[in-house]
Amino acid sequence: MAKRLIRFTITLLVLTGILVLLKGRLDTWLALYLAGWSIFALYAFVSIDDDLARERFHPPDPGADRLSLRMVRIVALIHVAVGALDAGRWHLAPVPDALRAVALVIMVASALLVVQAMRANRFFSPVVRVQTERGHRVIDRGPYGVIRHPGYLGMIVSVTCSGLALGSWLAVAFALLYAMLIFRRVFFEDAFLKANLAGYTDYARRVPYRLIPHTW
Repeated sequence: MAKRLIRFTITLLVLTGILVLLKGRLDTWLALYLAGWSIFALYAFVSIDDDLARERFHPPDPGADRLSLRMVRIVALIHVAVGALDAGRWHLAPVPDALRAVALVIMVASALLVVQAMRANRFFSPVVRVQTERGHRVIDRGPYGVIRHPGYLGMIVSVTCSGLALGSWLAVAFALLYAMLIFRRVFFEDAFLKANLAGYTDYARRVPYRLIPHTW
């Protein structure tokens, strides 16, 4: 736990420093934005056990998806950098304050959904693979009893709202690109698990909705 708290503190300090440099100042909006992500990150760090943490941060292989996970992460980082620059220095595509406030709340709530998905699913991984060495099986409890990919839903909504909370429509544009990459991953992972994970096809029949309850 101590190592996780140290990692959390270092990550927060580095992120704060980078965003302040990009934006040119630490104002109320940036402080609220950092506080929102801190709530999510701290909850995640203290909620998951060591076994899941190893899988989450250091999966043993790159998985079946040919699209590099690095690309997804780079797009996510770009949206934050562009958002800080636009809100602080460029002022090319500002977002109204009222919309930023609503987006900030939704960002935190949807990020916490990602943590709930991790807590419910001990096989939650950044790569698409069957974790044979960890006794991989279908998880159908918690949010997985409603939709098949609650973690991806949380990621899509939180990153899109992150762009709004930063105060930049340019950041939102990159966030939507990130969302498209995650949508692609939903289709790929569904097909992969149906072909390779015992019981997943039956689970997909019981829980027919991928991301949106009672819709899709």
